Amino acid sequence: MRIDKISLSYSYKPKTPVVACIGFFDGVHKGHKALIQEAIRQSKELNCASALITFEPDPWVTLKGISEDECEHLTTTKQKINLIVQEGIQNIYILDFTKEMSQLSDMDFVVRVLGQLNLKGLVCGYDFHFGVNGTGDATRLKQLVNCPVTVVDEVSSDGAKISSSRIVNCVKSGDFYKAYMLLGHPFSMDGKVVHGNHVGHTLGFPTANVEYSPEYVLPLTGVYSGHVILRGKRYGAMINVGHNPTVNYSRQISVEAYIFNLNEDIYNQYISVIFEQYIRPEQQFKNKENLILQLERDRSQVMKALGYK
Repeated sequence: MRIDKISLSYSYKPKTPVVACIGFFDGVHKGHKALIQEAIRQSKELNCASALITFEPDPWVTLKGISEDECEHLTTTKQKINLIVQEGIQNIYILDFTKEMSQLSDMDFVVRVLGQLNLKGLVCGYDFHFGVNGTGDATRLKQLVNCPVTVVDEVSSDGAKISSSRIVNCVKSGDFYKAYMLLGHPFSMDGKVVHGNHVGHTLGFPTANVEYSPEYVLPLTGVYSGHVILRGKRYGAMINVGHNPTVNYSRQISVEAYIFNLNEDIYNQYISVIFEQYIRPEQQFKNKENLILQLERDRSQVMKALGYK
């Protein structure tokens, strides 16, 4: 698998002939996977490599002038790449989406950006737009690109288009079953385990405090059942998202996981926190004793949800 950056500041001419799909691919949901699988299918037919073309930063950062931290994403770039590779893509081209690139006409975008690639086929969604002010569309792409262009129709669920924004709303409402159905894989947050205030230890529920990227869309505050992936091994977990209102209130939302069947120091290690079922909303209790009683009830409910006996 190869990852290359495509920029206007230098010319890059990869020799590898590819069939590529193009888009932002946040979350790598079922709609995105339809494009990916079509590109892979065509690449096999033409006996060439498969590829995916994406943008960095998020086009809204460049076009609207907002910070990357203000863009809510389902995946970080690293996480997105891992998911794309799992789908079987062989080459990833990341467009350095500068202000200059955003101001290219549709024709110049095709010539100066896509023209750097050895395209034998191109796959896009029916609603794909490119060029300054999004003037280029799928029909225009067919006119300009010097290779066959395949346009993939809308992929829907429950009568509505599967989109990253729709899944973001699922995450914000704590509906991770629906998020899973739209993504085709569970929603997860990756991050490094860092030191907190160790309040969990004093309560008898030591947790892994996750330092997550600020670009992640944050789940609804509350308690969840789920899993943690550590060094490739999967553990059941009780996950808390919130401000810790009873003890050690924090303005910034924390993501913490009480990991079952793990008794070792994992500080500074990277984990994936997988959200599965919403258990209850965040609450403020009168004292530590009431909080501990609730945590014990939560643990029982989470273990039941995960199938523990």
